[in-house]
Amino acid sequence: MAELFDSNRIDIKSQPLAYRMRPRTLDEYIGQDHIVGPGRLLRRSIQADQLSSVIFYGPPGTGKTTLARVIANTTKSHFSTINAVLPGVKELREEIDAAKNRLDLYGTRTILFVDEVHRWNKSQQDALLPWVENGTFILIGATTENPFFEVNAALVSRSRIFQLKPLTSEDLTKIAWQAIRDKDRGYGKLDVSFEEGALEHLVDVASGDARSLLNALELAVVTSPRDGDKVHITKETAEESIQRKAVLYDKEGDYHFDVISAFIKSLRGSDPDAALYWLAKMVYAGEDPRFIFRRMMISACEDVGLADPNAIVVVQSDASAFNAIGMPEGRYHLAHAALYLATAPKSNSEMGFFDALKAVEQESAAAEVPNHLRDASRDAKGFGHGEGYMYPHAYQDHWVAQQYLPNELQGKVFYNVGNIGYEKKIADLVNRRREIQLESVDINAFPENLTFSPDDKRDQWLRRTMSGRSTALEGMRQRMFESLEIIRSDRVLVMNSGHGLLVWEAYRHTPEGLVVAQVRNSEENAYIQQYMKTLDPVSAPKLVFDPDYLHFLGNLDESVEKDIRFEHVLGRNLLTDNAKAKKILHAVKERIAKGGDVVLCETIVSEASRLSDFIHMGPLQDTLLKAEKKIYSKVQTRDGLLKLLGSEFGSVTSQDYRFTESRTVRESDIQRWVRNSYIPALADISQTDAEKLEKELISTLCAAPLLWKTSCLIICLR
Repeated sequence: MAELFDSNRIDIKSQPLAYRMRPRTLDEYIGQDHIVGPGRLLRRSIQADQLSSVIFYGPPGTGKTTLARVIANTTKSHFSTINAVLPGVKELREEIDAAKNRLDLYGTRTILFVDEVHRWNKSQQDALLPWVENGTFILIGATTENPFFEVNAALVSRSRIFQLKPLTSEDLTKIAWQAIRDKDRGYGKLDVSFEEGALEHLVDVASGDARSLLNALELAVVTSPRDGDKVHITKETAEESIQRKAVLYDKEGDYHFDVISAFIKSLRGSDPDAALYWLAKMVYAGEDPRFIFRRMMISACEDVGLADPNAIVVVQSDASAFNAIGMPEGRYHLAHAALYLATAPKSNSEMGFFDALKAVEQESAAAEVPNHLRDASRDAKGFGHGEGYMYPHAYQDHWVAQQYLPNELQGKVFYNVGNIGYEKKIADLVNRRREIQLESVDINAFPENLTFSPDDKRDQWLRRTMSGRSTALEGMRQRMFESLEIIRSDRVLVMNSGHGLLVWEAYRHTPEGLVVAQVRNSEENAYIQQYMKTLDPVSAPKLVFDPDYLHFLGNLDESVEKDIRFEHVLGRNLLTDNAKAKKILHAVKERIAKGGDVVLCETIVSEASRLSDFIHMGPLQDTLLKAEKKIYSKVQTRDGLLKLLGSEFGSVTSQDYRFTESRTVRESDIQRWVRNSYIPALADISQTDAEKLEKELISTLCAAPLLWKTSCLIICLR
């Protein structure tokens, strides 16, 4: 079969410009920085020739086949290609036999590129699966459809999915000029110029499709008059060379579901502009209005709910009016319903039904209906059913406190009343009645009243068992990551990693990205290295052992990759040294990617507990206070830190994080503090007095745990 990448058989000069300009190496590849930019997982895998099975997913013209071509030019493995539109199982078996022979006889791996992999039927995909699984093939699949829906689930589970996005205008402009300046494959031997707005028009209408752009550029160059080697492309020629693309919308395809999803999420997010845009896109593409109304009826209850009980009435009325009027005037009713939902207050309290459903599914036995709620019309005399029931309408406000849930579910809350719109009016009433109801029931029948959904019992127990240092650290990590918007392909730099508290959380968030971690002592290095042995070496965090912040940042090009930049930088206590804080911030800024951020947790030492806090009077306290006056005059204060950060970054947000932990002080801790800090601060202290100070502190502070207060700032810099 013809090889996609075999350019020896065909005179390349006779090929279209888009074919000729396909990048041959990663350095020539433009765009998709989120997967092949410096430091990204895929780039590292290609450069190391350690590729595992992958599937490239994205719209036409985004570089899927081109990326496969780059891999073909880079790898030492044998590279075979199949277009899924053409071959059957027979051709695939021939490829399998050849791959087995190469592996058995020469130890050579085979990379199989399958273009349009979603077009293979189940039998073809099943035939490939065992050979991908046992390593005979490394699969590279390319598809314009969502692989999670269109590709065999077993193949997907054995592959890493990389989503390619439409190229940006900046990317397309670079690609156009790359073609114009290339003397061998492009138009570098001509003097090509553009009328103002001509190239911009080509880029704009290409809509992220490099192939469409290059085809239009080629047509514009060929059809423009020449004056020797000079070619001037007018805006009129540019407009004729590229036609407005049809809206990408297939009612049976993946994009159909993406657009309706975007529409519903815009309604849920109360964005009327986005809602109208996605609605217009569906109407323009010929989507069935009944399908749109059906989804809006669901949203009226799922997303608006009791915050505006009238929403379902409005949408149903618009749907009925549309059925009577039809198109095109019916578009007013589509827009009316969409705008009503987008601007309505929101509540998803009706989701409480699913908590209740889960409780029913997990019951060990059928919950008994309380006797007073049973049907009294059939057997009240024999069994006393209905006895004790209080008729609400007989009481003031038509309500009386009594038990309605089964005994074993008393105290469970399924309906979490909202505080917006209509629900805001009823929230106080619902909660007050609930409190009275819980108070009025027989506590001996259900000794533990939970106030959340059924699953919360274990969670509450876990929270009760967490305390001290572990709770404080978990809280710190949670607050730091709440400040971030991490996507799967981001690059994260973690400084002063300790034992990996932030490293592993960053690693979980960035399966297609990169995590670089700095460790500052051998014990921490050994600890993290031990854990990393269980991870895939290509995707595992990159660990750099360097005790000095400035040296570490200055040598990242050598230790990681040249010109590496990070979307997020995390760090703990980087700025405690006043003398170096400004230089460290400058060095960090040099490593932030465009639009990136820095999140730090800095302990405000001046506001934390001191040894003198635990000695309440006498000469010992006076000595400690004297030393601490000098020690704490050199540490970073809250105001000083925020002032420094404000001078370096345009946006500085911070939140306090304070905690108290029960800390047991060891004799070695006292010795370290006294010898490293207190004695140097007491310049005139004698050796005898220094030893006495140490002994008194040991005897006083090591006797029982101390309630140690810590004050931190969680800081986000942009």
